[in-house]
Amino acid sequence: MRFFGLIAFLSLLILASAPVAATAEKLHGIAMHGTPKYPAGFTHFDYANPDAPVGGTVRLGHIGSFDSLNPFLIKGVYPDGLRSVYQALMTRSKDEPFTLYGNIAETIEVAEDRSWIIFNVNPKATFSNGTPITADDVLFSYETLRDKGRPNVRTYYRKATNVEVLSKLTIKFSFEEEGRWEMPLIMGLMSILSRDAFKDVDFEKTTLTPFVGSGPYLIDQVEPGRRISYKRNPDFWGWDLPQNKGRHNFETVIYDYFRDDDVSLEAFKAHNLDARFESNAGKWLDSYVGRAGNAPVFIKSEQKLQIPAPMLALVFNTRKPQFKDVRVREALTFAFDFEWINANILQGIYKRTSSFFENSPLAAKGPISDGERALLTPFAEELPPRVFSDSFVLPKTDGSGRNRKNLRNARQLLEQAGWEINGGVLQNSETKEPFTIEFLVNNNDYVKLISPFQKNLETLGIKTTIRQMDTASYQNRLTEYDFDMIINRWGQSLSPGNEQAFYWSRNAADTPGTRNYPAIRLAAVDNMIERIASAKSREELVNATRALDRMLLWGHYVIPLYFTDQQWVAHWPEIKLPPSPTFWGTSADLWWHSAID
Repeated sequence: MRFFGLIAFLSLLILASAPVAATAEKLHGIAMHGTPKYPAGFTHFDYANPDAPVGGTVRLGHIGSFDSLNPFLIKGVYPDGLRSVYQALMTRSKDEPFTLYGNIAETIEVAEDRSWIIFNVNPKATFSNGTPITADDVLFSYETLRDKGRPNVRTYYRKATNVEVLSKLTIKFSFEEEGRWEMPLIMGLMSILSRDAFKDVDFEKTTLTPFVGSGPYLIDQVEPGRRISYKRNPDFWGWDLPQNKGRHNFETVIYDYFRDDDVSLEAFKAHNLDARFESNAGKWLDSYVGRAGNAPVFIKSEQKLQIPAPMLALVFNTRKPQFKDVRVREALTFAFDFEWINANILQGIYKRTSSFFENSPLAAKGPISDGERALLTPFAEELPPRVFSDSFVLPKTDGSGRNRKNLRNARQLLEQAGWEINGGVLQNSETKEPFTIEFLVNNNDYVKLISPFQKNLETLGIKTTIRQMDTASYQNRLTEYDFDMIINRWGQSLSPGNEQAFYWSRNAADTPGTRNYPAIRLAAVDNMIERIASAKSREELVNATRALDRMLLWGHYVIPLYFTDQQWVAHWPEIKLPPSPTFWGTSADLWWHSAID
């Protein structure tokens, strides 16, 4: 008996010391920091109208073209609205910095340190062909997008160190330590593809054949490069989910494509389009009028934006030898007369952008804080001293067009960087190569911004040209970083994270298809990106983001242009907008057609 008692005791001892399986509470949502705004059992997002009628058609316009229906590759250009055909594991709310709620994944379980997350697939979730969505489909989507998807997606998904299908409807992702705090949310945003539907499909080829989706809309008709229409899917499995109440209300959504923005505007005024987002201040002030000067019968709506304004900027490609020296880039910043352009071209309606996180608490305004200094001091040797001593301020003019003082400053900086005037031509002092710039554009409005800048550059002895390209050719040049200067827009959120690596990291600078167009290669930047992605509190995130902003500004990688904190949208009276905008303003998925009331 003593022997069996000893065996029993040892068995209990072994069980007590064995590792306990990881378990966690099942959650309806997850916030990057803090807790979700909407509790379990919420009925709808506050910015949606749950009583909106369903039906009718909305016709929207887009500038450019498209040649592919595969939105998951960098090859080809896909059309607007295509994301409504697919669904992600979770849905992001638009009135919180970064919070996700259950979608294809009905619930989640998350480790306290976010080293892993379990997605519990909703048993009601199906693809548009009626087949159920399973954990195997999630695994297939992950592996496919990790190995063949867009570069930023591949970078994110490779942070998963292990993936386990635990049951037919349950899958677990484990993450490496670097940047893991955000990774459960990144995986939650993953679009889910059908394993069976892709058995005989080459995922890496552009195609005009629609894929099987799982979203509220189906592709209806396609005229490549000209038009695409979507039909509301009455059998969409997720209509009863709270995040879909009051959304996706139109029976048909049509996108017509235009080569010229002015033609698109006239199409709207002729009521061939039902709504139009405007980004040109001059047009918003002067062009939205009725025929023969009569009062327009359409509605102009201005929505307040509560997110960081995009960094719209002239971008230096520092892969090019003429832009490698920061003094050259600063010199050309002095040559840009924003005040004249704002008064004479932009109608004075814009403000000058002076941060990559403008219009938000994340912007590095004023002197460096103690928190920022502590983060940046270890990298002092690779950073300009002014990062630590000066507030970043862009040069200004009186707006008269006589930019003499700033041009003198530009000449001095160019001389210090080894450039000299010879016969009216700016040349490299050693190689005698002339300083030339080709501006690559695919938007006629940008030509108006660049032309005055060209005149000042010519005064400095710099020869410039503007090359306009179609959408596909332009995108190909960007993918391979084959340009001198472009105008680009980087959007940001109130909760930046791993996507910053796609924008600014050393790895992205050497990877085709990223958005590190300036080719920034700084260890300090990589470190701040890691800190942003792994920040466990809002304070940590703000300090690291401001430190990143300060470095990007003082590196003079771009010439910032302008921003507005308003979203401009014009629409005909039958198109109704909910009264409460999101942080991002409004969007067509929240509208409805009044004729259906």
